[in-house]
Amino acid sequence: MFSSRDDLILATLSNSQKLHSESFEYKSLFLNLITPDETNARFLPCVFIENEHARLFVERRLSKNQLVEIYEADGKVIIGKDCIINCLKYGTSDWRKANQSIESIIELGENISVSEIIQVPTVYPLEDNQYQILTGHRRFFALIYTYGLDHAAQFKVYDSKPLLYKVKQFQENASREDLPQYGKLQAFLSAMLEIEGIDQARLKIGEKKLTVREKAKNLGVSMGAFDNYNVLTRYPEVIQAYEDGLSASFVKVKKIILECEQEYKALHDKKMLGVGDKREIGEQIAARLLGKKPTSAKVKSYNVKKITQVDVLKKLLFVDVSTLDTNIDWGALDWDDHEQVNKALEGLLEKLS
Repeated sequence: MFSSRDDLILATLSNSQKLHSESFEYKSLFLNLITPDETNARFLPCVFIENEHARLFVERRLSKNQLVEIYEADGKVIIGKDCIINCLKYGTSDWRKANQSIESIIELGENISVSEIIQVPTVYPLEDNQYQILTGHRRFFALIYTYGLDHAAQFKVYDSKPLLYKVKQFQENASREDLPQYGKLQAFLSAMLEIEGIDQARLKIGEKKLTVREKAKNLGVSMGAFDNYNVLTRYPEVIQAYEDGLSASFVKVKKIILECEQEYKALHDKKMLGVGDKREIGEQIAARLLGKKPTSAKVKSYNVKKITQVDVLKKLLFVDVSTLDTNIDWGALDWDDHEQVNKALEGLLEKLS
């Protein structure tokens, strides 16, 4: 019995099996046998209702509050034939995000009602003749909205849960231009955890880690797209901004990230960035994404108080003051310590006066 997914990956590699060799077939399944994946970035907290209850709601013979009580749907989205109801707390970020998903589900449902789904959802079996969605959550929700819970539809059914199921989810999310950026970034992070599992397994059997090109190939994206995702997921502030509704393109946000990093490195004369550095850069990026002008960093300065005696000024200009008897150890002075240097300058002027 394997204790973790990494152990399964190790066993697969040790047996020289392919990581993407899962078998599948197309089946017609009733929608009430399908369970959404709560860990998927496309998941919507929802509850499905019977066709009769949906019909009564559409005919205004059953209220939203009654449905919430019957299905314990507070804080969820109710989905049934021809009805979809947002029951999350009004005005919250989750409520707004749910509304965006609802709009896209309704639009997709309208398309499904007049034409077939070109790419069917994929599932894998659970216990008790149930199945869990691997990819295609929006299409699944749209099927329920269009046909109701008792309807049967075509699915791509894997024999078992794919070994790299987060990689498969990312592959589909990355290829869909109509999906929100936040979901794509979350899917990338989840997929990269599985890619890391492959790397660790390869090391255990004496092989090298995957190259960047091999990682991009496993994820089904170009090298350029892989680099974009890596840059965009460096800072949690970027992911949070997209979760909060940022709609800027990946190209634009990547440019902002790289500019903030370059400016920070130049200002602090750094080539490598530590945890503290990335925290400061993340704050600058967040401010830029919110449209705030970057605040100029306060530069520490060396201070010389006002000189009122001309002979003191002449000594500073024409005499090597480091050779004078001032009791100041210029060799031991930390010139990067502005406070220490300013005290030394203050002492020097007192000695010269």
